[in-house]
Amino acid sequence: MKVQRIDHIGVIVDDLPSVKAFFLELGLRELGEAEVEGEWVERIIGLHDVKETVAMLAVPEGEAMIELVKFHSPSDEKDIQHPLANTLGIRHIAFAIEDVEGIVAKLKKKGAELIGEIQNYENAYKLCYIRGPEGIILELAEKIK
Repeated sequence: MKVQRIDHIGVIVDDLPSVKAFFLELGLRELGEAEVEGEWVERIIGLHDVKETVAMLAVPEGEAMIELVKFHSPSDEKDIQHPLANTLGIRHIAFAIEDVEGIVAKLKKKGAELIGEIQNYENAYKLCYIRGPEGIILELAEKIK
């Protein structure tokens, strides 16, 4: 028995079109969107009366995928959270990219917020954190050639 790969990362969202547009603007491609409900999904995730819309996105060249899930029911009573980068738990998704400044500028035009600054890490990477819709934090890493 061994782990083969990380198949996908699930992100629960409220405004699916807005979050999907953010990831498409980043450069991911859409694989599909579907409505999901029924006993089978309820038994997997341990919730009742599940109705959700799921959009699958993938990096242009590779196997990594992001699953965006909008729950129509049941709803989350806590609403959207905007945790800080040091809040316990899974906090960000990191992407290896080209042209960090260009991507940050493009995402900021769509309402994303640069959390700190773009930094040069040991002349190996340009790194930054950027917050997108619904508080989603991305780490962008550009390898310096």
